[in-house]
Amino acid sequence: MLLDEEAYARVLSILQPEDFFREQNRWCYEAAQAVAERGEPITVATVAHDLERAGRLDASGGEAYLVDLAGKYFTAVGVEAHARIVARDALYRRLIEAAGEIARVAYQGGPDASAVLSAAETLLLDLRSAESAGDFQRLRGLLEDFLENPGDEQDAMHTVAVRTGFMDLDTVLGGFKRGDLVVLAARTGVGKSSLLLNFARNAAVGSKGTVAFFALEMSAEQLAMRLLSHEADVDSTRLRLGMHREDEEARIMHAIGVLGEAKIFIDDSAYLSVPEIRAKLRRLQADQGLDLVIVDYLQLLHGAGRLDTRVNEISGITRSLKELARELKVPVIAAAQLSRAVETRQPHIPMLSDLRESGSIEQDADVVMFIYREDVYRTPEEWQEQHPDQPGGQHPTGLAQIIIAKHRNGPTDTVTVRFRDRTASFMDLVLRQPPPDF
Repeated sequence: MLLDEEAYARVLSILQPEDFFREQNRWCYEAAQAVAERGEPITVATVAHDLERAGRLDASGGEAYLVDLAGKYFTAVGVEAHARIVARDALYRRLIEAAGEIARVAYQGGPDASAVLSAAETLLLDLRSAESAGDFQRLRGLLEDFLENPGDEQDAMHTVAVRTGFMDLDTVLGGFKRGDLVVLAARTGVGKSSLLLNFARNAAVGSKGTVAFFALEMSAEQLAMRLLSHEADVDSTRLRLGMHREDEEARIMHAIGVLGEAKIFIDDSAYLSVPEIRAKLRRLQADQGLDLVIVDYLQLLHGAGRLDTRVNEISGITRSLKELARELKVPVIAAAQLSRAVETRQPHIPMLSDLRESGSIEQDADVVMFIYREDVYRTPEEWQEQHPDQPGGQHPTGLAQIIIAKHRNGPTDTVTVRFRDRTASFMDLVLRQPPPDF
């Protein structure tokens, strides 16, 4: 860097000051960074001046040390390779430190072995995330990758979007894109959990994908019964009480066989933070693969660290979920509660400003969807009074609108689906054969 002013730009994305083992070299690198940020050339004189301003010139060996460094080489050719050696050895030192910390936690032990394992995984995953920093990729290379890998290989789930299972919704969204954060919001009792279960079932059964479902509000047994009720088309209440008829028994057994083969993994821990979710997903991805992550629901998650307000905590959670989606290369769908403002206006159609506690939910999400069911708010009599121009008109019983209020990579739209109250599930308004692929 002292020999060639262009060398700094080539190593900036590779090296951090803490990567240097010797403290004096770290100080010199930090001084070079400060000089470059001021727009000055990196030379022995400018770096020495910055070290002197910081009170570190003598401790770092003085100007003579910088002259000695610059005199070791005649050219800056290969500077990136040298930088990678420094970064690689820094990674090895961090691995050694992490191994020591894991050993300390393990020796300390305690009654909760899963917490110790989660802490160990988090330490290693933090190293992996720090090591996998990105850099520019030329468009030509990306297009060549697309031509070589158009998505028709056997394991297509790893390269294409995950289908929602609803024809019109797939047409608008093109499926759930990998790396996207999708927020599904609605008021209580409208059907967030039911739609999330439909997404999970459609991805696991229809697309043979692996789904992780984090249920912070309901138990795993309740979710299993809901899935079974939908798959067998048997009233959920009678199924739960064991009061189903003999003619329904065959459908129930068939549904158990279908769902038993589905790779849906449910975690119903009541207390979860995003780092804990991340550690669990890493383990699941290594063991089973991973195609879709569902969190029900966002406001029940706990932030990492101590934050001054709930708004800032939610902001940190949504950013972490978006980072998680990109890191694991899977779509993450998080349910969210809407504020009571939607109840106080006419009509009760949700809008982006109704998202509770933080505007960062809207900012960080790639897709924001709302569920709106008019039959929740109006009886047939009330509906007729408000539509006097439609005598004998059809009350929208069992109809639900999925409103795509934000779509970062496509259009916004509203899709109408059918809601079946007796099985607490959603389905296409008109059944059609699915297209062969996107």
